[in-house]
Amino acid sequence: MAPMTRAFIAEIEAYVHQHDIPLLTFTKGQRKDDVAAEYLKHFTGAEGLLFVGKAQENVPVFRTEKRHNPQTGRPYAWIVRSSAPVNHYYCYGVDRDFGPFFLKFCSYFPYTAKLCFNGHEYAKRQLAQAGIAFDALDNGFLSCAEPARLQALCDGLSHEKIDAFARKWLARLPQPFTPEDRAAGYGYQLSILQAEFSLTQVLDRPVTGRIFFEQVIRENLDLGRPDQVKLIFGRRISTRTPGRFQTRVITEGVTPSLYVNYRQSRIKQYHKEGRALRTETTVNNPNDFGLPKRLSGLPALRAVGFATNRRLLDVQRISHDCALGEAAFQQVNQPVVVGAQRASALRFADPRVQALLSVLVLFRLLPAGFSNAELRAHLAPLLGLSPSDLTPGGLTYHLRRLRLHGLIERLPHRHRYRVTAQGLRIALFFTRTYTRVLRPGLSHVQPDFVPDDSSLGKRFHQLETAIDQWIGHAALAA
Repeated sequence: MAPMTRAFIAEIEAYVHQHDIPLLTFTKGQRKDDVAAEYLKHFTGAEGLLFVGKAQENVPVFRTEKRHNPQTGRPYAWIVRSSAPVNHYYCYGVDRDFGPFFLKFCSYFPYTAKLCFNGHEYAKRQLAQAGIAFDALDNGFLSCAEPARLQALCDGLSHEKIDAFARKWLARLPQPFTPEDRAAGYGYQLSILQAEFSLTQVLDRPVTGRIFFEQVIRENLDLGRPDQVKLIFGRRISTRTPGRFQTRVITEGVTPSLYVNYRQSRIKQYHKEGRALRTETTVNNPNDFGLPKRLSGLPALRAVGFATNRRLLDVQRISHDCALGEAAFQQVNQPVVVGAQRASALRFADPRVQALLSVLVLFRLLPAGFSNAELRAHLAPLLGLSPSDLTPGGLTYHLRRLRLHGLIERLPHRHRYRVTAQGLRIALFFTRTYTRVLRPGLSHVQPDFVPDDSSLGKRFHQLETAIDQWIGHAALAA
């Protein structure tokens, strides 16, 4: 194999010299993608090779060793599996249809190769060629003028197109197999080394989305348990199933990421660039799902990946959905327009609103509903007034607000009202939160009125002290 290796290396050096392509040697710890990004900034063509990089990597190889015949004692060569540091050649380029990619060749037998590309870059290239406007979100999409067309382009990235893409560049670039070798049937077949299937959900209220995701993490720390993993990945789990069953939460900077593993595959979820919720399933071995590694198995693997993403979201939606709670809260705390009628907001901290909601909890028990006069009789004491201080017109105004916000409904053909199911839930939650959490809690953290035995006040004092010390230390360091 040594002559074949030497010929391949010589062909690479001749190719880069002939086409005036940089030949680099990667240093230890250097990020290859960062080097490629710098070259990509200055590339203006439709497609072509950016540079060729050389790196030494330890890989499994086949080697020969000398053995002896036990009968005759004569030596003979024997092929064994081993590992060795071997030079690899990274060909970084840009394709007209697929965008940035690299094709890596091992310079030692059996001359394995690796093709890496990004499906989002493929979709971006297709949209640009079709003249469809879009806004990118790193390796994703923030918006698109024709989302249905974008989805069709993503679905159309077939294994046949990927295979044709690989053959195109294998034919252009130097490779270990000569034309005579390929004519004799020696060459490359494509298999799936790693595949990522992502679902990016762009949020119209990113701050709320971040709150949602952090709450999801807190309430789904058991996702890595076998009983949950089998629901998410749709696989049967037994005591003999290999792998670690745990949920990992990894924080990079201030962004947490949720990881759940199944054998050699995993699902990752994180808040992307503060704008979207990203869910992605990474399959490192299609055999984990009973599928072949050949590229022809991509359609079945794609179905597995996207179904896994959806199942994770379904599990999370069942356990928690603060987006619905946020909408319900804002519906009450914002003015509402129903038909031609407009009602002012029911502000959470307004004492009059709290009194109204407290009365609704009582009136929910009345089978015949309640009237304007009954509302006045119960509302006045809560406001520290006498019933005569409240006018029928003022109470009609409050009844109209409650009705348009959906907390009460008028009984047919009568001047009586009934508390709705939604009205009861909101009234209970608002009043109990205000009276049992906010009011007593704030009384324990006020600096001038903290009781000596208040555990909450002591904790707040410790927090303030720690913050003051940290600020003082930072100022001293500056």
